[in-house]
Amino acid sequence: MSEASRLRRGNLYVPLPEAGVEEHFQTLFAGTACLVERIVSHRHASPPGFWYEQAEDEWVVLLQGAAELGFDDGGRIALTPGDWVEIPAGCRHRVLSTALATVWLAVHGSRSGAAPG
Repeated sequence: MSEASRLRRGNLYVPLPEAGVEEHFQTLFAGTACLVERIVSHRHASPPGFWYEQAEDEWVVLLQGAAELGFDDGGRIALTPGDWVEIPAGCRHRVLSTALATVWLAVHGSRSGAAPG
């Protein structure tokens, strides 16, 4: 068996899941120090009163579409393709809005090297 035949591979844009009630999360890589996932949003937003407050750091890049994040202190960040943001552990944030077929790449990890989640 060749090395290439044993590799996992895919395409971040194909296939995109259909629009549904929830965002779609797909784990692409889960290692001992980081987790990489594709997130597909179709005009999704965090429910009223809901905040993400994660135990690990998160680095996220918007690959397609548009989105706006909100923060507990009232700050807001608009994202377009190519924009990325580093969200430190414990930073309360939420998704305010997304466009149809918005694709994110999120990397979760810890500066200490401890396994995420």
